[in-house]
Amino acid sequence: MLKIRQLAKEELNKVQSIAHRTWPSTFANILSPEQIDYMLNWMYDLKMLESQLEKGQTFLLAEEDKKELGFAGFELNYAEGQKAKLHKIYLLPEAQGKGAGKALILEVADRARKNGQKSLLLNVNKYNQRAIDFYLRMGFQEIYKEVIDIGNGYVMDDVVMELNL
Repeated sequence: MLKIRQLAKEELNKVQSIAHRTWPSTFANILSPEQIDYMLNWMYDLKMLESQLEKGQTFLLAEEDKKELGFAGFELNYAEGQKAKLHKIYLLPEAQGKGAGKALILEVADRARKNGQKSLLLNVNKYNQRAIDFYLRMGFQEIYKEVIDIGNGYVMDDVVMELNL
């Protein structure tokens, strides 16, 4: 049975592990291996994850029979107008298409709604059509595109999407 639970600081290595097992296949046709390594080592460094937790991000883990399937990281009151931000959501390749991603989104949306948030924002790589299609099915709408310089000559070329709660 699928279970969603909040992660404690000492469990952030689960987020790191899932990201490292997910990103190479998720972004193989979108980003260079060098950019994948750069972003993983930057965004999923344990100190970085701990800092994000201390600054208000919540990390949720989806698991089934105590086996990790994926995670989501989100923040309440991210932007003006009571908006939450889904910073990260990744599922292991073998867990995709089985409802865990939908369950994570629904849990984040429910927690955001209960905390007075009016919408949920996220960024997705503009070339990740599978993810964009998933978010559209979940009720998100594209609101704009942005390019973010992340250093080392790399950018994130994203679509920003929003779900009204």
